[in-house]
Amino acid sequence: MRGQLLALCLGVGVNLVLMTAPGLCNTPSKGAQDLDLSPEVIKNSPVLQRWRRQVPNVLEDIKNDPSFPTRVRFGYFYFSSEQAFGVNVGVQDVFIGRTGLTVSGEYQAAFNGQREVYGADLHYYLRPLGSYINIAPVVGYRHLETKSDSTDGVNLGAKLLLVLSRGGAADISLTQSWVAPGTGEEVGFTTISVGYAITRNLRISTDIQQQNTRQDKDTRLGMILEWIP
Repeated sequence: MRGQLLALCLGVGVNLVLMTAPGLCNTPSKGAQDLDLSPEVIKNSPVLQRWRRQVPNVLEDIKNDPSFPTRVRFGYFYFSSEQAFGVNVGVQDVFIGRTGLTVSGEYQAAFNGQREVYGADLHYYLRPLGSYINIAPVVGYRHLETKSDSTDGVNLGAKLLLVLSRGGAADISLTQSWVAPGTGEEVGFTTISVGYAITRNLRISTDIQQQNTRQDKDTRLGMILEWIP
């Protein structure tokens, strides 16, 4: 009797270890491979096919699967200094492979022809892409032209991203950068963006940007429609 109880306890202990150790879960048991399902169900389910080949490390997948998506943007802005409206088009966070490196670009122009801004940036997210809080250095190029001045050069800064709901449902970002830093033409940009989904593939983003130069300050308010590919 004691021998049977000992064997039973050992069996339960081994099963608990196999269930809780992520490294040991990478190799599926025979029971996981021999599912009592029809071939048609397995054939039409990529998830079941993947689990039959290898039981995934779900926690690792969640950690590295991006919590924010690539977005194609189109919207309208109001520029306070010119008291004029304008248009904005761009793309945000195009992922380069499975790394933390993304590419973003945008173009802005006022309808009265007195303001034009365009450029592109690289972001390198320092935390795992699946994190709800992330930070990224920003390196890129900007060209800014107004009715009274023109500036272009390297764009350096940092971005803080707060993901309120994974997959692009809701997030908040704060970006601070400087164009041509350390020169007489230096321009600082402080941008707050709040995005929230209205459908699976469409989002609305509200942007507030403060532009600081040695001569004056300007505020840009925008409402942007974003498409998630």
